[in-house]
Amino acid sequence: MSDHYDIELLIKSHIPIIVIETHEELRAVELLTQITRRLARPVFKWSVTEGLRRLDQDYAPQRHNSQPLDVLQHIKAVSLPGLFILADFHPYLEDPLHVRLLKDIALTCEVRKHTLVLLSHHLDIPPELHKFSARAVLTLPSPSELHALVREVAREWSLHHSGQSVKADPEALQMLVSNLSGLTYRDAKRLARNAIFNDGAITQSDLQRVMKAKYELLNQKGVLAFEYDTARFSEVGGFKRLKHWLEQRRRPVTDGLPSPPLGVPKGILLLGVQGCGKSLAAKAVAGTWAIPLLRLDFGTLYNKFFGETERNLRESLKTAEAMAPCVLWADEIEKGVSTDGSDNATSRRVLGTLLTWLAEKKKPVFIVATANDIEALPPELVRKGRFDEIFFVDLPDQSAREAIFRIHLVNRNGDGAAIDIPSLASMSEGFSGAEIEQVIVSAYYSAHAQNLTLNTQTIAAEIALTRPLSVTMAEKIAYLRSWAAERTVPCD
Repeated sequence: MSDHYDIELLIKSHIPIIVIETHEELRAVELLTQITRRLARPVFKWSVTEGLRRLDQDYAPQRHNSQPLDVLQHIKAVSLPGLFILADFHPYLEDPLHVRLLKDIALTCEVRKHTLVLLSHHLDIPPELHKFSARAVLTLPSPSELHALVREVAREWSLHHSGQSVKADPEALQMLVSNLSGLTYRDAKRLARNAIFNDGAITQSDLQRVMKAKYELLNQKGVLAFEYDTARFSEVGGFKRLKHWLEQRRRPVTDGLPSPPLGVPKGILLLGVQGCGKSLAAKAVAGTWAIPLLRLDFGTLYNKFFGETERNLRESLKTAEAMAPCVLWADEIEKGVSTDGSDNATSRRVLGTLLTWLAEKKKPVFIVATANDIEALPPELVRKGRFDEIFFVDLPDQSAREAIFRIHLVNRNGDGAAIDIPSLASMSEGFSGAEIEQVIVSAYYSAHAQNLTLNTQTIAAEIALTRPLSVTMAEKIAYLRSWAAERTVPCD
């Protein structure tokens, strides 16, 4: 209904050129035909393959008007007001003669009352036509429309299978509709068919396939990475305060139930010592909440052409919103938004785009940003209000180190009961979680080389041989702790 109203208003306002960017050409043409029928105006569609054809009457295409120059001269000469859809006209906007003819038609709009609709997947309007054009957007289907679409597909399956009903409980149906949100009608219908026609039922495996296919449809440029290997907080030692904080915000994100005074949770910034579990914590948020995890890769985000980097970021954020509810993991965010002035202000524009999105987003996209170098973080990013909270990930304490030892021993089929974990945790004071993991890996190799069973002494020997980061970079870590003391919340 909104699409009808917005486009009809542009036509009634005598906007000479309406620009519609969409991959759903058939849906756009059908919508425009319905509007012009109500306005009692003729509607024509042109393509270079068919020429000019009147859609509201059953006339044969005018193939003599198949070339862009011919059709524009024809429209300019026609006196009867009409709406002309020019499909895939974007390659011809680079010709000055075509641009001038479009402008000539636009200049006579008040007299002839023609409306031109430029319809394509992507359109860059020449500066000469900016004042004469307006953009219209085909909105994505609403939840109620997606419900109707899924039921239509279910009826279609039933007709092909002797009237049998599709097996699905209300919860599975609601989950499928939720997974289809953010897609076009065409793509949503195709994925709904894939889910239902597979076995005549909507199951958990169908929902996972739909989400994977949805991500692949939305992320054509590969800037976002879909992380399949997520973790749970049972696999993360320590982080007690962060775990409690996240548990309080689980339902507003996963169920989409933010209370009006609070809004949707924005996310968190994790600062801290390298190797202490920031990335694992980001994975654990998505794994514990059972929602998709998308990783924003700043390496592929940046593009040498002016404006393309910001466009890539906007499209990535739009994809994340279409995948909502989800966790968006911005790993080592300082590498993407450090404003040192060496890149023609690209990183500053990227930072501005990201901050605007954080301030205005309404969808349940929970961002988890991680950073190691606080000096590279711009002040605009770390001020209060940008994120819901800034957490500091310090070196693990005694109890956290014990938990880390236990987790890695169990993960490698070790017998934690036969090893003096409290003693090892005491010996490894100042070790990060990554360093503890590497100690266990090295101890396994050492024990295997000597045909021995892993024991406390083997691990202790590896601890003695290791110089942790807290020793080799003591001054930098001390500065980091001092900076974080009054500015962040400790994870434990």
